Amino acid sequence: MTEDPPDLGQLKTDLCAAIDVAASIDALEAVRVHALGKQGEVTRLLKTLGGMTPEERKAEGPKINGLRADIAEAIESKKVAIEADELEARLASESLDMSLPPRETPRGSVHPVSQVMDELAEIFADLGFAVATGPEIEDDWHNFTALNIPESHPARAEHDTFYFPEEAGEDGKTMLLRTHTSPVQIRTMMNEEPPIRIIAPGRTYRSDSDATHTPMFHQVEGLVIDRDITMGHLKWTLETFVKAFFERDDIVLRLRPSYFPFTEPSAEVDVGYSLKDGKRIIGGDPNAEEGGWMEILGSGMVNRRVIEACGLDPDEWQGFAFGCGIDRLAMLKYGMDDLRAFFDGDQRWLDHYGFSALDVPTLSAGVGA
Repeated sequence: MTEDPPDLGQLKTDLCAAIDVAASIDALEAVRVHALGKQGEVTRLLKTLGGMTPEERKAEGPKINGLRADIAEAIESKKVAIEADELEARLASESLDMSLPPRETPRGSVHPVSQVMDELAEIFADLGFAVATGPEIEDDWHNFTALNIPESHPARAEHDTFYFPEEAGEDGKTMLLRTHTSPVQIRTMMNEEPPIRIIAPGRTYRSDSDATHTPMFHQVEGLVIDRDITMGHLKWTLETFVKAFFERDDIVLRLRPSYFPFTEPSAEVDVGYSLKDGKRIIGGDPNAEEGGWMEILGSGMVNRRVIEACGLDPDEWQGFAFGCGIDRLAMLKYGMDDLRAFFDGDQRWLDHYGFSALDVPTLSAGVGA
């Protein structure tokens, strides 16, 4: 060798002294770079091993590698000590007041329409009804013709119904956005064997817009097909449903004769209400001084022609159907006065009227939990 071997003992002493006086992680990192970095003191010694004779390398190699290991261990031990001291300092300077209220964290909420759909499914499941769904883009046969709605009916007019271009349909069918969920009833009767008990909730579309109407809204319809079905079964089902939904036993219903092409006989269903602080409250005596009647849904016995259109024998199978607006039910139950707010996307409105995801409707705890 052309140079005297370095004094490894003195180098170790100097580096360990520098490690001991390092008061922070940054200062310790500077010592590490000085000793073990690419241009560090120990690294430079390791590079000299390549120029030594085998005998010199055999003698000096273990010493230099031992020095590297000792310095690395000393640095790691000092790092642990510094981090422990910093943590102790933070714990001494910081405090947590356990008496303070918890911070509010952002949380999602369930839209009233979704909540009411869940409430309806819970109520009718208890009555033996299944939930059925169908396409929102329909053809005019399922939406109108099969329901005994004549060509001249106002509902078929373009100012009431959203039609697709003629070329959108297959096999010459006229396609449209369904105006009610009644096509689900038709598809169910055609695809399933009676007896049938279903509700059909979902989005529907009509060209209408004001405080109580929107171009898109939500509707639920019910259908029962069985033998020997009467208006008595219909009235009992509706009374049971309305009492469970509004969670009141003093509900009074009134069936008024009406006309729908798909039911015969047909009836509008009114519910009694009372006034409280100037607001209508469902329930109570409708004949009282501050009471009255409010129409909430349409119903009737399924028309024979509708049953025949679905391939069933109307002399063997009878049934009833009913339908109402889900948005309107939510407005009546939860005190909302403008249907358009349901679809404005205003987070403040949803914060006020929304439901917790944990408030799952159950008959035992109350469907409006």
